[in-house]
Amino acid sequence: MDEFDIEVLADPDLEDPVLVEGLPGVGHVGKLAAEHLLEELDSELVRRVYSTHFPPQVSIDDRTAQLASAEFHAVTPEEGRDMLVLSGDHQAQDSEGHYGLTDAFLDVGEDFGVEEVFALGGVPTGELIEEYDVLGATTTDEFADRLEASGVVFREDEPAGGIVGVSGLLLGLGERRDIPAACLMGETSGYLVDPKSAQAVLEILQDVVGFDVDYESLEERADEMEEVVRKIQEMEQQNAPSPADEDLRYIG
Repeated sequence: MDEFDIEVLADPDLEDPVLVEGLPGVGHVGKLAAEHLLEELDSELVRRVYSTHFPPQVSIDDRTAQLASAEFHAVTPEEGRDMLVLSGDHQAQDSEGHYGLTDAFLDVGEDFGVEEVFALGGVPTGELIEEYDVLGATTTDEFADRLEASGVVFREDEPAGGIVGVSGLLLGLGERRDIPAACLMGETSGYLVDPKSAQAVLEILQDVVGFDVDYESLEERADEMEEVVRKIQEMEQQNAPSPADEDLRYIG
């Protein structure tokens, strides 16, 4: 197998398409968002990208094995622009692989005539939160103005340390190809899978791209995660030292 191998599965015509990336990352925010789009909207698998930079493993689905890969689905919603949605279970294991895979992903995007790129992800806060801001980064001022009008927050020097992995490289390498690109990053604790953050990101993307999607299943997953958080908090409280225990620490 080649270092980067693109399997062609279908070649639909897309109108004014945008590339939407949602690979695993902090809180699985981008991955959850991309998977929700594919679950809720009509889509067609059009490309698989294989690479020796992915983990050396296969996934098992209904007794059959599938080599580690990233997938592109063409999404043609009734409203809004067509989308080319990039999803998968893995990112590259090394820097060279990140660069090579991102170039391959942009090659696929150019094959379908994508005019803009949206990378979706999470930015860690280090604590549980109630209100979810969506932070942004873009390659053009015009793009930033559009996103800001839809509620995206731009903060100087955030996220600290920049944007790593495919989401960051889609901006950097996309700019070198003159493809406007943006990263939408939902705030998340960083400790758990975060459906609420994924919904916050999708609501921004929905406003910018114009599609219509139902969030009921994502909200149900968010309720399940809130129950997990509640149980964790109860366990922490039960294991916390009592006032009497604290007093004993200061005796003799």
